Amino acid sequence: MTADLQTLASHGVLARVWRWAEPRRQLVAGLALAFAAVLQVALEPGVAGAGPSVAAGSKFFLVLIALVTTLPLLLWTQPRMTAVIVTASSLFSLGLVHTMTVAGMIVLLVSAARLGYLGAQVLAACMAVAVLAIALAQPDSSPTRVVLTLLAGTLPLASWAGYARRIKHERAARRAQDEAVADSLLAHTVRGERARISRELHDVVAHHISMIAVQAETARLTTQGMPPAGAQRLMAIGDTARSALTEMRRLLGVLREDTAAAVPRRQPQPGLAQLNDLLDEARDASGTTTRLIVSGSPILLDPGVELAAYRIVQEALTNARRHAPGAAVDVELRFQKDVFHVRIRDNGPGPDPAGNTGHGVLGMRERAASVGGRLRTGLAAGGGFVVEAMLPAKVGQDAA
Repeated sequence: MTADLQTLASHGVLARVWRWAEPRRQLVAGLALAFAAVLQVALEPGVAGAGPSVAAGSKFFLVLIALVTTLPLLLWTQPRMTAVIVTASSLFSLGLVHTMTVAGMIVLLVSAARLGYLGAQVLAACMAVAVLAIALAQPDSSPTRVVLTLLAGTLPLASWAGYARRIKHERAARRAQDEAVADSLLAHTVRGERARISRELHDVVAHHISMIAVQAETARLTTQGMPPAGAQRLMAIGDTARSALTEMRRLLGVLREDTAAAVPRRQPQPGLAQLNDLLDEARDASGTTTRLIVSGSPILLDPGVELAAYRIVQEALTNARRHAPGAAVDVELRFQKDVFHVRIRDNGPGPDPAGNTGHGVLGMRERAASVGGRLRTGLAAGGGFVVEAMLPAKVGQDAA
């Protein structure tokens, strides 16, 4: 019994550790590789054949080089910078002390794979050429030359593996999107068919059944000299028809509940007056700070401009929750004489390193262009992502 409790406790600890480490896997991997590099330097005083010029007191210098060749992996959102720093520090280590840790080699391979995932195969090839040049500079009989030559040949393979992984992810995303569209079309078709059946039942079948009930009751009351058995039969027909109508109304209720989502709600188009409600929803959904900053003298804008501004803010807040969870967001409205500025900035990780904008940014640009404005997105000053829209400050009455 005690052993079982200990097993459950250990599983609970491991589960908590996994929940903590999983969203921080890049941080954990970088620190683990840095620790492995330092441990290798500490356990092997003559790492990878350090020459006699390396004095015994240079251990601290070797540890520093081991950290410089591994810790840049923590810059996960800047893969190109990571690759350049790791390659330069590795070449410095190989050229100066003729040594390189296994963890440093792993970081080089990971950096090449990341470059391949982003489509930067040329930079990965430059990494391989640089490592190959250092390998050829080593003595012919040196084991370091063999290891570095193998590493130089493996770097392009890692790059292509990263590119293949990207292709796989893109295909999976397209497949999921196609399935979602197919499911949506199927659900829409089913709702439309149920709505059609509901209308047919209500307009045709229910009408005929109600006529049966009315005619049965009328025949019973207006036929002179009808035997009691005939009157009883007509009464039973009327009761059965009314019961069928009751069951049909219940069935219509079920069908209309399923198709209620397909009925669009009619409400006014949102504008700047609804921005506070939108920001309140964003605060409740993300649990982070979302501020509204207004500068200048507010003026009456064209309804189309207000709608475009509202939709741009709405999409920018959605993107911030999706790509920068937990980040604080500032929404700034600046009224000027001829231009209405809308600026949404978060303090998240910034733009996608791959340069992917997505349909959300394209939609915001189309919104701005539809009212004669323009939109800019990119890295904000001081970090984070910014969306800036410059819209025409048309007065509502003039635009009408």
